[in-house]
Amino acid sequence: MFSCTRSIWPPRLVTVPGLHGSEGAHWQSWLERQFSRSLRVEQADWEAPNLAQWAKAVRELLASERGPFVLAAHSFGCLATVHALLQGVHVADIAGVLFVAPASPKKFEFAGAFDARRLGVPSILIGSETDPWMPVADARELARHLGSAFVNLGDAGHINTAAGFGPWPRAKYFVDTLAHCAAPLRFRDEAPEPDLQASN
Repeated sequence: MFSCTRSIWPPRLVTVPGLHGSEGAHWQSWLERQFSRSLRVEQADWEAPNLAQWAKAVRELLASERGPFVLAAHSFGCLATVHALLQGVHVADIAGVLFVAPASPKKFEFAGAFDARRLGVPSILIGSETDPWMPVADARELARHLGSAFVNLGDAGHINTAAGFGPWPRAKYFVDTLAHCAAPLRFRDEAPEPDLQASN
């Protein structure tokens, strides 16, 4: 069973955008405006995905601020976040992680070797049946490897601005779920949870 870290509560939201960053209309930008003291991981080059360097930016931001944190990652930012968590982030500072439309590690093999292992924090992974960057079956399998609860949004594209995901109250719901420690109740070591259907 996971426990909550309540040194400063509620946790600070940290967004981890993907390739090209997240513009003002993106749901990550909208989500940042829903939480006071929110933070964003900034990359030196948003056009050059590099798993080690992007994960380092995640680790450095978390190390420079006081937790606990709840992370909301999108696309390649999901891969960078996983890499950071498996490469030395103090997981006691992480209340939970929301992974939205992860990019396929196969498509980004050039960016560095990606290892999907069970994380030591509660997490929710949201996939789409029409995501050009990750087939839903692969998203479900990634969730299984990470120990994440899996949510299938159905026909939702890459869950970005182009797919209609600007203001997205459901994202806040998922972050609130993680922040209030409801997500750990879903986790089992034996079998993955069945898909959860959700809409925006």
